[in-house]
Formats: sequence, structure tokens, C-alpha cells
Amino acid sequence: MFEYTAWLIPVVHWLAAVWIGAGYLLNVNRGESGEKQTSRVALGAAVIAFLLALALAVTALWQGAPGQVVMGYWFSSGEYAMPISFTLDAMGLAILLIVALIALLTLKFSVNYMHRESGFQRIFMLLSLFAGAMELIVMAGNALLAFAGWEIAGATSYLLIGYAIDRPTATKNAVRAFITNRVGDAGFILGIALSMFWLGGVEWPQIHAEAGNIETLAAGMVAGGFVIAALAKSAQLPFSPWIARALEGPTPSSAIFYGALMVHAGVLLLIRLGPLLEQAPVVMVAIAILGLLTVLYGWLAGLTQSDVKSSLMFATTTQVGWMFLWCGLGWFTIAAWHLGLHAVWRAFQFLASPALMHQVEQTIRPAPTWLTRRRWLYRASLQRFWVDSLTDALLVRPTVSLARDVQYFDEQVVTRVVGLPAYTRSVSSLTQWESLKRHTATTETGSVGHGTGLAGKSMTWLANALYWFESHLVLRGGGEGLRKNLHRVGGLLERVEQLLTEPRYLIVLIVATFVVIL
Repeated sequence: MFEYTAWLIPVVHWLAAVWIGAGYLLNVNRGESGEKQTSRVALGAAVIAFLLALALAVTALWQGAPGQVVMGYWFSSGEYAMPISFTLDAMGLAILLIVALIALLTLKFSVNYMHRESGFQRIFMLLSLFAGAMELIVMAGNALLAFAGWEIAGATSYLLIGYAIDRPTATKNAVRAFITNRVGDAGFILGIALSMFWLGGVEWPQIHAEAGNIETLAAGMVAGGFVIAALAKSAQLPFSPWIARALEGPTPSSAIFYGALMVHAGVLLLIRLGPLLEQAPVVMVAIAILGLLTVLYGWLAGLTQSDVKSSLMFATTTQVGWMFLWCGLGWFTIAAWHLGLHAVWRAFQFLASPALMHQVEQTIRPAPTWLTRRRWLYRASLQRFWVDSLTDALLVRPTVSLARDVQYFDEQVVTRVVGLPAYTRSVSSLTQWESLKRHTATTETGSVGHGTGLAGKSMTWLANALYWFESHLVLRGGGEGLRKNLHRVGGLLERVEQLLTEPRYLIVLIVATFVVIL
């Protein structure tokens, strides 16, 4: 019955993240004096998660792996039921133990590495969130639960790439990674929807059992959606460029996200879907080809890198490309062994890289002679084969342009329809909008403003009527004391709204949203 405590493994990390975020809001763990409390909470949760994972692994060795464990149900409607389940097989438990160990070691490393950093509490909160998300991906017994962890990991990745929010390069690279991964998320959602439609559910055992009962084309379409998600998350061609730019985050995030754990999430997804992929040979051929192309891309581009983290990142891309090749050839067990060994080794390399730079004079080998002699290939390697520019042109820029068009439509059309004046630049809250308009007070005594259009004029009339009622009856009847109290409450609410627009509070709101959803 010990397997029914598996849900605690990701939850303890998320509780630690909530504790750290709440403590920061309440001014309990801020500054250098709050570092000890923050690190103890995060490390304590990591130790508990590791011990639980270890206990599950030892129990599996003694009694056998529990397999599919159902904890309850999210919802049930007609023919469809969505259980909260975990797949605790031998492969999953082994990878879970590796994930919990690497998360614990990375948090321990971060205690000294992030000492006296202004974002100390923020990075421990995000690392705790990610650790729980990655453990959920490994243990999830169905595609929908795995997608929940997938999204939490993606959100924390975006926030950590943009950790240095005052640096334009960091924020741009965070947006680039966010957009690329959203394409993969669309593929994951497509795979879930088609699984529900053709396979009757999204439980891994159910997908395996029903995969042989559908046509090859249908199996290929279901598998294709999941494969797109795996390619994007694991930075395989054509989605490779985003991961090299994700290194703007601190070294602990580079180690745990892109060197050791999250980059392998796509490989883990393919291993889980092995029986389904075997029913779609065309998809498996595509996986093998893209994996091999990524191997060549990562190897050649890595030969001309001039810094340690980029060299390690392209080496990681190359190794993950090999794992995709193994999956495309149907060698899923080899891919799982490769995943576990590579995760441990790459985590050590990333975490040791700062010390290595202080111990040796030359950390990067020069490009090999055979490459420099072939100028066209050397130039292409320096430019990373122009894949970055191609991805920006085909994916990132169109998405950013679409966002601008939507913003323009909102400012010039939607705001006019509802009766608000249009502005050429956006504001982040109604409080800021009010501040911008205070100097244009209306000339009518007792008027609260002017609206345009039918909706705007109706709202203006209603606002004026309420204003007259308030000024002639409520405020006069209550005296100046009531007026002052109302102004005081209004100022307090305005201050709260301004605070909620700041990045640190937005992060806390995102955390709270994920906790409520889960």
C-alpha cells in the first residue's frame, strides 16, 4: 500500500514553493536574513521527495513494481472518465529516483551559488515548482496528468530564462523559448484529443492496448501530435535553437532544466508511447531521421562554441538526438538507459562548470583543423546553420506580429466599443490607466467622464447617476468621516492593484493558479 503515498512526491515541492512565496509576500524571508529559511524549506521538501522515491524503488525491488495505481478521479462524464493515476513501473521508478536526486543536489548547490542574489527566494521557489512538475511527468499514469506537469515545467522554464528581467536579451530569449514550446503544447493537446476520440481514453495502458485496434493512419495522427510535443520540449530539429538561448538563466536552472532533466522529457514521452509508435512506422522513421539530423547539427555547431555552457548545451542536444534515434529504431530500453546515465553526467558537468572556469586557463578547445580548412562548413557551424534565423522568421516573428495586431485591435476597436478611449500604448492595469487620465479631468461638475458609442453613453449615464446618489445622499449623510474612510479604502485597494502588477507578485499568482488547478 506504500505506492498510494506517491502523490506526495511532487506535492511536497509545491508546498515548499507556496511557503517560500507566501513568506516573501509577508516579508518573512526576504533579503540575506531570509536565505536560510528559504533554503531549508526547499531542501527539506527535496529530501522528503527523494526518500519517498527511494522507498518506492526499494519496495519495488522487494515486492515488484506496483504498475498502474489509481488514486481517484478528476471527473467522469458519460463514456469518459479521467482518473488521477500514476505509472510506477520499473523504468519510471528508476528515472523518478534520478530526478529526485538531481533536484536535491541542484538545490543544495544553489544555496551557496545564489547567496546574496536579489532573486534568491524567487529561484528556490521556481526550482521547487519545477522539481515537482518533472516528477509528475515521470510518474503520470495518463497523458492529461503528464500535460499538467509539462505545462508547469514550461512556465517555470520561461520565468527562469528571464530571471534577469532587466536584460533585454534574457527577456527576448524567454519569449522565444515560450513561443516554441507552445507549438509543442499544441501538439500535445492534439494527441490528447485524438486519443480520447479514437482510443477512448488517455491512460498509458489503455493507449497501449488500443493502439493495435486502430488504422495505421489514425495511429500515426495520434502519435504525431505527441511527437511534435516531444521534439519541441527536447529541442530537436526544427525546434533546436531555443535551448541554446535558454542559457541566459542562472547555472542551477541551466543544469536542472536543459542539461539534466527537462530536455529529456520528450524522450520519456516517446518511451511511454512505445507501443503506439510501433503502430505508426512512418512516424518512427521521421523520429529517427530528425534525431540523426539533430545529432549532426549539435555536433558540428558545438565544435565552434566559445563558452562552457554553450558547448555543454550542444553536447546535450547531440546526446538527446541519439536518444530520439534509438526511439525511432524501436530501441526504447536503450533510450531509457541512455537517458538516465546522460542526466546524471550532464548535471555534474553543468554544476561543476563554474569551478572549472576558475581552475583552468583554457576551458574550450579550438575548432579542429579539418573544420577550419572547410570554410563553408566552418562558417555554417559558426552561424549554427542559420536554423536560429529560420526559426525566428517562420515561428517567432509571425507570433509576435500577431500579438501586436491583437493588441492594436483591442486598443482601437474593443476599447471604443465598450466606451473607453483608445491609446497608442498599452497599460498593465486600470490603476495605471486612471493615473494617465487624471490630468484630463472633465469640465462638467459632477461628471465622471465621457463615453463613446451606445455602450459608452449608457455606461456614462449610469456612472453619473451613481455619482449623484453617492455625493448627495451617501457622503453628505455620512459626513466627512465617511468620505475620508472611503478615500482611504480606495487608496489601499489601488496600492494592492499596483503591487499585483509587479513581476514577483505575478509569479506568486501563477503559482497559486497552478496549485488551484491541480
